[in-house]
Formats: sequence, C-alpha cells, structure tokens
Amino acid sequence: MTAFKSSVSLSSINGGHAKAGEVHVIIGPMFAGKTTGLLRRIKSESSSGRTVAMIKSSKDTRYAKDSVVTHDGLKFPCWALPDLASFQHKLGDDEYQKIDVIGIDEAQFFEDLYDFCCKAADHDGKTIIVAGLDGDYLRRSFGSILDVIPLADTVTKLTARCDLCGGRAFFTWRKTSETKTELIGGSDLYMPVCRQHYVSGESAIESTRTVLESFKVPNDSQTEVSADLI
Repeated sequence: MTAFKSSVSLSSINGGHAKAGEVHVIIGPMFAGKTTGLLRRIKSESSSGRTVAMIKSSKDTRYAKDSVVTHDGLKFPCWALPDLASFQHKLGDDEYQKIDVIGIDEAQFFEDLYDFCCKAADHDGKTIIVAGLDGDYLRRSFGSILDVIPLADTVTKLTARCDLCGGRAFFTWRKTSETKTELIGGSDLYMPVCRQHYVSGESAIESTRTVLESFKVPNDSQTEVSADLI
C-alpha cells in the first residue's frame, strides 16, 4: 500500500510554530484550593525544566503585592498587572519568547482573559494555566473565565468544605450586605457552603427582609400619627 504524504506541514497549520500551546482551567468556589493547585502545577513545570511565569491581578493585594499567596501561606513570585495585554510589553519580547508556561491566578479579574489565552496558546505556543472563581456570591458568571472553557484542553472543577456542615461546598457565600460584584477579601467576608446551606441562607435573608418590611409604617399612617400629635 502506498503511503500518503501530506504536503501541508504542521507548522503551516498552526501559524509557523512547531508546537501548539495548551490551556488548562481550574475553577471552583473560594477556599477550594485553586491557587494551591495552580502553584503545584507551575512548580512541577519548572522542575521539568520549563520556563514559567506567574501573573495575578493588581487588584488583589490581600497577602502580597508581588507574589501569589495561598490562604495557608504558600508563595510564588508573580507579575501583578491591571490587564494581561501588558504582560509581553513589560517582560520584553525576547524574555516573553523564552517563557513556556504562564500561570494566571484570580483570572476572573482580567477582562482580556479570552483574547490573551487565544494568542498565547494558539499563536505563541504557550501553556496557559488559569485559576479563578467560576461564579460570584450570587452564583452568576464571574468575569470572563467561563468564556475560556471552549478554548481549554482540560477543565478542573474543585470543591471546598462547607463551613456549616462539613459537606462538599460548591458555592461562595458573602457574609456582608455589600452588593457590588468585586469585593476582595478572605474568610472575613466569604465562606464556602454546600447547596443546602446556600439555599437556606437565601431563604433566611428573604424571611428577615419580609419581617423587617412588616414593621415599616406606611407613609399615610405616619402622616395620621403626626396629625394626632399636633
């Protein structure tokens, strides 16, 4: 049987690069070990002889400005940036070309995450490891991290331990009444909860709101009371 030899090279298919990159996504609620998993993967890649770089959002200054830090204190030096597009410029083209693996922590804060992953993996041949929250405290999509899933080679969904019952926690519960989406904090503001306690917590809040509303005096009643006192 005559062997078929394609006239199209792999390098021409992927834009001149001999090896295409990869995208790996790690998601889950707070306190699920996302950053720990990211650091473990980055350190493994470094131990294998690959050149690595770590990026985090400059918005996150909880533990250190120039390091990615886990909740239990593990550290790794990083670039703290307002956006991902500035990474290559700050690093320099020559140094950027030497990078094999890029880790991105708290990826939900980067609006240009999708575009960066496309370019870095598809055109620059980088391995990108993304870690971040998939949902906010209202269980709605947080940032553009879910948009990267169609680009991903692998997706890992981690769970935490529910602070109230010890079961598997899939969601992040906000302890305060603040309603803005981006409210950076740790265990002082958030806790991981299971579905049952997330739903029961929502019910408790709604019940409290109903009780408080029942104690409000209507405006016309307030007028009548004021008139009686005159």
